Amino acid sequence: MRQIHLMRSLAGGALLLAGLGGIALAQQDKNSVRTPNGLGFADFQGYEGWQVVSVSATPGVIDVIVGNPAMIAAYKTGLPAEGRKFPDGVKMAKIHWITAQNSEGGSPATVPSALRDIDFMMRDATRFAASGGWGYAQFNYDAAKDSFTPLGTGSACGFACHTKVVAKDYVFTHFPKR
Repeated sequence: MRQIHLMRSLAGGALLLAGLGGIALAQQDKNSVRTPNGLGFADFQGYEGWQVVSVSATPGVIDVIVGNPAMIAAYKTGLPAEGRKFPDGVKMAKIHWITAQNSEGGSPATVPSALRDIDFMMRDATRFAASGGWGYAQFNYDAAKDSFTPLGTGSACGFACHTKVVAKDYVFTHFPKR
């Protein structure tokens, strides 16, 4: 009788672990997340290791803007300048964190805390002709589920805001001196 109870317990535990493992695997596959009819994380693989272009902040939020190697190379040539456009293939990611105060270093500092969302931009003049040659995507982060949800539909969802900087090839962020 004891062996039967032990076997049932082990079997139940194995099923529970398998179920939890399946949930964890599903949560970790952010590369399958896409905006409807638009861009997804798979289009920006490796963004976590891209070079920092710049940082910005609004009340309660810190943003880090990173660019793929092609974007960094384009910035280093002085783009956007004199009406020249970024080349196809450049990509940027803007990572937004909620701020927190950290005084561990002796003086208070505002630092990133919880991830809020990630925005992406990709230049492809043919594919995104209707939105100035750029595709856009935003993914809101849900910490409780450890998952991302697309905001908006299609790759033009960020275009309206970026028309304010048409003279800079629709790019707000400049590449500051280092």
